[in-house]
Amino acid sequence: MNAPNIPTTRACIFRKSSYSQSEAACVEVADLDNGAAMRDTKHRELGALFFGADEWRAFIDSAKGI
Repeated sequence: MNAPNIPTTRACIFRKSSYSQSEAACVEVADLDNGAAMRDTKHRELGALFFGADEWRAFIDSAKGI
């Protein structure tokens, strides 16, 4: 059973980074109204990790070195 306000992966539209190579290990990201979801491109059947808006912003800022 899903927690309230957390979509299933079927409800997400995932995209792969333009920086990813076709055969490289990478992740896909889906933008959500209240955050983002991330999954492994090669193991989509394992589901996704969901992050709230504040968590996702902190991750992006950290990745950018802000």
